[in-house]
Amino acid sequence: MASNEQFNSSSAEIQPRQALEAALGSRVLTPDDPEYAARIESYWCNSAKLRPAYILQPRSAAEVGKAVKVLADASLPFAVRGGGHTNWAGSNNIAGGVTIDLGAYLNRTRYHADTQLADLEPGAKWKDVYTELEKHGRIVAGGREAEVGVGGYLLGGGVAFQSASYGLACDSVVEYEVVLADGSIVVADAKGDHADLFRVLKGGSNNFGIVTRFTMRTFPAGPMWGGMAVRPMSTLAASADATVKFTANISKDPDSNFQLVVGHQPQVGDDPDVVIHICNNMATVEKPESLREFLAMEMKMGNFETTTLQKVLPLASLPTNYYNIWYTVTFKNDASIILKAAELHGKLVKDLKSKVTDGDFTSHVAFQPLPWLFVKQSHATNESGNILGLEQNPGDAILMQAGVSVRTSELAKWVDPKVAALLEGVKSFASSIDGGLLPWIYLNYAHPSQKVLQSYGPENVQRMRDAASRYDPGGVFQQLCPGGFKISAVS
Repeated sequence: MASNEQFNSSSAEIQPRQALEAALGSRVLTPDDPEYAARIESYWCNSAKLRPAYILQPRSAAEVGKAVKVLADASLPFAVRGGGHTNWAGSNNIAGGVTIDLGAYLNRTRYHADTQLADLEPGAKWKDVYTELEKHGRIVAGGREAEVGVGGYLLGGGVAFQSASYGLACDSVVEYEVVLADGSIVVADAKGDHADLFRVLKGGSNNFGIVTRFTMRTFPAGPMWGGMAVRPMSTLAASADATVKFTANISKDPDSNFQLVVGHQPQVGDDPDVVIHICNNMATVEKPESLREFLAMEMKMGNFETTTLQKVLPLASLPTNYYNIWYTVTFKNDASIILKAAELHGKLVKDLKSKVTDGDFTSHVAFQPLPWLFVKQSHATNESGNILGLEQNPGDAILMQAGVSVRTSELAKWVDPKVAALLEGVKSFASSIDGGLLPWIYLNYAHPSQKVLQSYGPENVQRMRDAASRYDPGGVFQQLCPGGFKISAVS
């Protein structure tokens, strides 16, 4: 494999550059191009704003294939960018190598009325997917945040607004168009020659190729009811109890969904330490019975109304141009674990306040229902299964994300081990409860140090190994494309 230093030397890069330009023409950006700086700046998280030697902007799957072939033949390290929302360095960009930027042109959505299926390209953002599908009165089970990209989200599984009805977002994918390591293009579905590839792409990330099209089932679109409430910390205990109750009874109201956030959010006013409730009903039922306990609590600010998905998407958005540190854990549906995580978050906030004296940071621990119903609906929607391994959870669970956003790389390095310590504290407490700590790790929220693929279970790890061996025998996506969670790194 060529090192980044070799690639950056003028003598070593002439031939690859000529080959790349021959494959993609003018859509090869160098640091001297004005558009290069704009594309780097467009990454959501500062950690991802690395500087590759080239940014490739293919317009088609065929051009992606040509680019991968050139890079593999020359042993040049590369990264793949979809929407540009993954938050850790090297996940979707590469210093000194080549970044294949799918977001520039491969960002379209097409609806097929005859089949009621939609083709989504990997560089699209969910706000744009929904805008296009709503023209046809349709929607897909997709992302819950406006700026998140299609590709990374779906390849990591994807918890959706509609998961209680249809399972995870990846379970609604019926076909993938995939560029393999040799530049060839295959179509993978549940019953064809590439059914093994079809399955491992449902949670297996970028271990097997570059997906250039996701074909998904659609559902009727319409208005929804929902919104967000900011509440005082005095509501925390009641919020934890209500979250556990909602999770245990979600089968009675699969159209409603909920997130509990305990956060330090300066944008909400003079007292930034708050409890936040995000409540929605996809069937436009106002104030549904399943959410009434949340709605009755004291509110500092907020709004619930009959609205549109486009207005709800920004509620979960975090600010741009920060360094973001995320960790995640899954635990039993138990209020005491939620309260312990909130307690540890409060200690972290004190540390941050003493270090970041201008107060320019945000932090949170967010809790989402992960009931057994999601697993049941995944199987009902997608008979061939995925490789996420959620079946290991013995019952209803809570998915937690811990996150901190700071302005500088120095602060990010300082706070990272503190967020990790918070996570370990939650895991230790959960382990003290019978069945409290669960194995599954959600790829889309995970820190790069977490053992995501291992958490899917040994049978699914073997499925991924076998597929990587079949579709990428030379290890191009294991060795030359270092970003993401690699099956070759699983011992």
